[in-house]
Amino acid sequence: MRKFGWVGVLVAIIGMSIYVGTPVAGQQPQQITYSTPPPLVITAFGGKPVDYKAPRTPWGDPDLQGVWSSDNMAGVQTAPRAGGPGRGGFGARGAAPGAAAPAAPAPQAAAAPAGPPPLYLDDAALKARQDQITAAAKRSDGAQTDGSFRFDYARRAFPQTRLLVDPPDGRMPNVRADVVNRGMPRGTYGPGPLDSWKDFSLYERCITRGIGGSVLNVIYGNGNRIVQGPGVVAFSYEMLPDTRLFYLDGRPHVNQKIGMYLGDSRARWEGEELVVETTNLTDQTAFGVNGNGTQHSKAMKITERFRRVADDIVQYQATWDDPLTYERAFTVSFPLTPLDGGELLPYECHPGNTAISLSLGGERAEDKAIAEDLAKGIKRQRRGVQECGAGVGGAPVAGCTPGAPPAGAGRGGGRGGRGGAADTGEGTREQ
Repeated sequence: MRKFGWVGVLVAIIGMSIYVGTPVAGQQPQQITYSTPPPLVITAFGGKPVDYKAPRTPWGDPDLQGVWSSDNMAGVQTAPRAGGPGRGGFGARGAAPGAAAPAAPAPQAAAAPAGPPPLYLDDAALKARQDQITAAAKRSDGAQTDGSFRFDYARRAFPQTRLLVDPPDGRMPNVRADVVNRGMPRGTYGPGPLDSWKDFSLYERCITRGIGGSVLNVIYGNGNRIVQGPGVVAFSYEMLPDTRLFYLDGRPHVNQKIGMYLGDSRARWEGEELVVETTNLTDQTAFGVNGNGTQHSKAMKITERFRRVADDIVQYQATWDDPLTYERAFTVSFPLTPLDGGELLPYECHPGNTAISLSLGGERAEDKAIAEDLAKGIKRQRRGVQECGAGVGGAPVAGCTPGAPPAGAGRGGGRGGRGGAADTGEGTREQ
């Protein structure tokens, strides 16, 4: 009966799949040309050579198993940008009153006058960064708050100044000028109005944060579990119930008509490295914190590299290649370290959550209130979705002024996304 049940699930998945091979009416299928992903950049040791050989599984593969975290990447941006570094390169951390202060941003090494910003800190800057992290972790460990169950923080400094290792100049490639209306819906993080479930992101709907949004550092839930078996590797994320399977047995990708949020992954070993190629993605996910930013196309191809470079470090690298969305491919690389506690905590978020219906109900109540005020001769602006509401942990939003534009209005997300630098959701604030 269990086997028959899984057959039913598979049939259901295939039945809901998106056909990616059909061109728009009147158009010819577009030829997609992908770039060659760069070799693994081991940033954990500042670019120094690594000769570490990982322990082996009983069947002889390098052993990557464990629960790994990007917590130690807190404060490291995706790419250098104006305005100072933020949480994992994606904006400042939110914090409830009384919570310990987050780790200070990573010190930035001085750039050469005519060259790209350096990828690594010098020894003095690295020591300063470690001192900041140690002091912040000590404060957080002793704070009378939720502790690491709510706000995760770094304990170890690494020398890299940014996550982006390619392009070499450290600049995020632009979104193509012909890409429009591809911004991830912002839902309750945006200014509203909210008219349907389509106005909420996949993350808010408790479906997925996508591949990029699931591994990039955020304020909590940064665990990643790797389990291996002969011919397959399972990669699970802590936040939302996503598990990806990397098949090593040489099977081809599924039919291109089948599209999935996390795609279809095929893997191979290149010496110490596990190389994973993922295709068959939908156009409903994006690269960016919690899956926000500009949605990529169905042509996106993601190439990931995993290598255990020390007993307590797995170097992770991902190349994002979508010629229909970005002007060129880009690659991020950073170390994953053992998760404090070693266990993925349950993330009780369900696609049937009532937050969507309650938010839409609140919006309709605002529609009615605006109409009633107008009938009384009162003409006012629409109240923001989260105006003077609750912030992180249910705490009041500090400094909120009724009637003022909601915090973050007009920044990050939205329905736009045309040309310019890629929107990776860096301007958003998690509340």
